[in-house]
Amino acid sequence: MENLSPTTVQIIAACIFALALLHTFSTKFFHDLAQRNPRHGGVWHLLGEVEVVFGFWAMVMVLVMLALTGPDQALEYVESRNFTEPMFVFVIMVVAATRPILDMATAGVHALARLMPLPRTMAMYFVLLSFVPLLGSFITEPAAMTLAALMLRDTIFRQPVSSMLKYATLGVLFVNISIGGVLTPFAAPPVLMVAAKWNWDIAYMLTHFGWRAAIAVFVNALAITLLLRRELVRLKLDPEAKTVRVPMVVMLVHVLFLAAVVVTAHHPVVFMGLLLFFLGFTTAYARHQSPLILREALLVAFFLAGLVVLGGLQQWWLQPLLMSMSADSVYYVATGLTAITDNAALTYLGSLVEGLSEEFKLALVAGAVTGGGLTLIANAPNPAGAAILKQHFPNGAIHFFWLLVAAIPPTLVAMAAFRLL
Repeated sequence: MENLSPTTVQIIAACIFALALLHTFSTKFFHDLAQRNPRHGGVWHLLGEVEVVFGFWAMVMVLVMLALTGPDQALEYVESRNFTEPMFVFVIMVVAATRPILDMATAGVHALARLMPLPRTMAMYFVLLSFVPLLGSFITEPAAMTLAALMLRDTIFRQPVSSMLKYATLGVLFVNISIGGVLTPFAAPPVLMVAAKWNWDIAYMLTHFGWRAAIAVFVNALAITLLLRRELVRLKLDPEAKTVRVPMVVMLVHVLFLAAVVVTAHHPVVFMGLLLFFLGFTTAYARHQSPLILREALLVAFFLAGLVVLGGLQQWWLQPLLMSMSADSVYYVATGLTAITDNAALTYLGSLVEGLSEEFKLALVAGAVTGGGLTLIANAPNPAGAAILKQHFPNGAIHFFWLLVAAIPPTLVAMAAFRLL
């Protein structure tokens, strides 16, 4: 699979990848089919779930490989894929979405909001779209996305708000999460793919990416807060202490599990074992827990695993395309390509090439994170946020076109920060 000249399997894989993209952008069509044809509504509804799309087409791709190359080569290819990221996202979503972690994060958000010279709802909204995405540089982007999406769901999306507010919020959230994880070299998947090989440490990330990303995050959050201020000030927030408080010891154990999962993010054997212990702990202290989001986390992991399988066969056309460009042009092309493929895949392909200039490396990674909010598949944490929030959108589905429209303005702000500052 390392040969960049297209084989029959690779060409078919590119076609299947294109079909998967088309399917991703057409999920509403399948939801409509489910309503018109209730006899097979379950199947159509399943195919209308965004998280199922890439897993479904990955299965088709593996069946094609079985027919063309035989079971040995098909199995060899699947086993050569690295599924650490889907597994990690599954575990971090389950742990980060628990009641003790969410209560602690909510308390921190309320404390920060009280310091803001804004009406309470606007202040909460601003903090959720600014400080929480930047927190992703330390607790990883998937964890930050999970926390931000859950708190937005409970404070904003459950209220009667307009579709414009929902899509605008989602666009800014996706973009800010994507660029908010670049303050460190271990939290953003596209940075993680190259940091060790290119010797990018925390000091390097802060000086070359971090301060620019922070400026863009705050500008985006403040702009959307002010733009939607009339609708936000009419919303009412629930009291901060509406449930029995979780004991400090239980909260501390959850924090330790979360920290341990983050530290062992590259070691699936370890963090999956931690998850088993964590599930046992939550069962023992069920009275201090809310239902675990196992279904949502599994669907997101399935989505990312399908992307890993299909994306691994796109190297033959993606890598030559990227490497044929100058440092200036690769930034804009990487930003655009991120909309149709996982941004970590782009930077991984770049890491395979020796002798790249420092300017080219910076432009490739900056472009990959800049475009991370344009679509659901652009950045690994996006499906996590979508899985949590989509039930509050019409027909329980997020329309790709309106997400793209909503994400373009904050993406332009990120482009200005990375290219002009």
